[in-house]
Amino acid sequence: MTVDRLPPVAPEVTATLVEDLSPRLRKRLDAAVTKLGARPTHRDGDTVTIAVDDESELRLHAPGGVVATVDAVTCGCLLAPACVHRAAAACAAPTADPAPEPADRPSRAAPEPASATDPGSASSPEVASPAQRAAADALWSAGAAVLEAGVDGAGAVTRSTLLRAAHTARLRHLPRAAGAALSVVTLLRAARAGDPSYRTADLVTALAELLGTAHRVGTASGAELAAVRGAARRPYSPDGSLRLYGLFTEPVVTDSGHGGVRTWVAGSDGRLCTVGDVAPGGVGRALGVADRAVRLGDSALTHRELGRAGLAVSGATVSPDGRLGAGKGVKAVTARGAAWTEPPLAALWETPPAEQAARALRSASRYAAPDGGGSDLLFLDVELLGAVRESGGTCLLARCEGGMCVRLTVADDDPALAHRDNLTLLAAAPGARLRIIGRLVPALHPRLTLLACSHPTGEGTIDLGLDRLRRADLPDPAAPVHLAPLQPEGSGAHSPLYLLERRVEQTVPAGRAALGMLGDVTAETRRMRRAGLPTAAGLLTALCTSAAQRDRDLFGRLLPADTDGFATYWLAAARYTADVAESLCAAAWQPTQAR
Repeated sequence: MTVDRLPPVAPEVTATLVEDLSPRLRKRLDAAVTKLGARPTHRDGDTVTIAVDDESELRLHAPGGVVATVDAVTCGCLLAPACVHRAAAACAAPTADPAPEPADRPSRAAPEPASATDPGSASSPEVASPAQRAAADALWSAGAAVLEAGVDGAGAVTRSTLLRAAHTARLRHLPRAAGAALSVVTLLRAARAGDPSYRTADLVTALAELLGTAHRVGTASGAELAAVRGAARRPYSPDGSLRLYGLFTEPVVTDSGHGGVRTWVAGSDGRLCTVGDVAPGGVGRALGVADRAVRLGDSALTHRELGRAGLAVSGATVSPDGRLGAGKGVKAVTARGAAWTEPPLAALWETPPAEQAARALRSASRYAAPDGGGSDLLFLDVELLGAVRESGGTCLLARCEGGMCVRLTVADDDPALAHRDNLTLLAAAPGARLRIIGRLVPALHPRLTLLACSHPTGEGTIDLGLDRLRRADLPDPAAPVHLAPLQPEGSGAHSPLYLLERRVEQTVPAGRAALGMLGDVTAETRRMRRAGLPTAAGLLTALCTSAAQRDRDLFGRLLPADTDGFATYWLAAARYTADVAESLCAAAWQPTQAR
């Protein structure tokens, strides 16, 4: 059985099933999850059946694709419903995303002020309510417990505590913190399952977002509190008539088992918008939806076709992150598109790369409120140089304006998608000049995930996740993959900041205890001070000291570890390294002659 074959389960359902277990069964829960994962499954409509043993079956009923109630998980064993199988199945399944609000449904931008008699209502715009602070404290404690245990110790019970805290936070109108908690749960599950797509850096980012947001709920006020609180709904506002030009279509595959596509379009003024179709289904659904008609008015265009055509829309509604609504009042008809070299699309490539990177960094900041709208996309004219081998695989090196070298990587390594194969073929075409669209990857050197490019023959464009290049499309079809020489990097690439970054990352897999056994870090702190990073040196010392500190009582017995204190030092170190890395990334994108 694989996770992809199980329907997503609502967070509160998993939390309730785990909480209802006896202490004895909770100790057996992780083993039960592993054992259940080896059993065969069968899907019949909205119901997935798992053969627990030769005589018993477990069923997950998912109307609409999501297991939304505790009663939807049933088991036929003799101990049911008090058995461990129901909770194990919920823990093995993906966590369901919150249900989206209808595009044409009115919504409030912020919750109404809390009343003195209703502790569960939303806070006033000025300060968080006591109920919100309590929910944030629960999220902080759950996140600190993950840091204490590490991935190896964060089993199903720890994850269910996070799910319960996330559900409570959503009820208290803290959707941003709740979403961060769900991301942590998803990444923990992927790490423990050995998912090849899992990256420790992703879990570091999610944990820092969770702890940082939970901490700021109690201290923020006014506009800052609104950003920390986030928005549960996507309020669509009327935008009149729009003339849209297709740019490209990208497949979307989420960790929660959802799949689909997102088609990017640009208005006459250069503003970017998206038309999406994402639902439970994984990569298979992403490939199939690309050839379905877009859900926008009466248009018969598929997503692939819209990425190269145009639309005339009347009664348009647009969310703050640039998503086009598909309400009943929206009318859309097919119109002529524009080439990337024609107005208005050509203007997207006229902004200098440094300015585009600065804009993308503001959007991709780990601790800023996401604004979407394509602000993390870069539009560059490049000359391909060839492949470059890295510790994480092979990427494509290209030269853009001002002689700057940019590393281009795949957006998704799933073999069902075309990203990796297309990148390999492009590496066999050194010297080719392409117009590309990529998404910024914050790094100490210019780096993008490659999403779309002009065709090597100069005719049309390629959606690199969906369309597949052929050898015949290259200028020299017989040319082998060309390895580009390593290019000199800026001074930031050799910054000793990594000495603190690796300690922040080491905490996540093995927990606080592993960091506490490192011993003396004087040599590392001395090196950072010499490089002009005294704050980093101080944070490393404080982090390792907090990890190793264990007090004893009068009888010599170890007292409980100070998980809150350690989490505070870890969060400070994670935020510091992120901020410095973003500054170094912005400097790396400056023109060569200006550095």
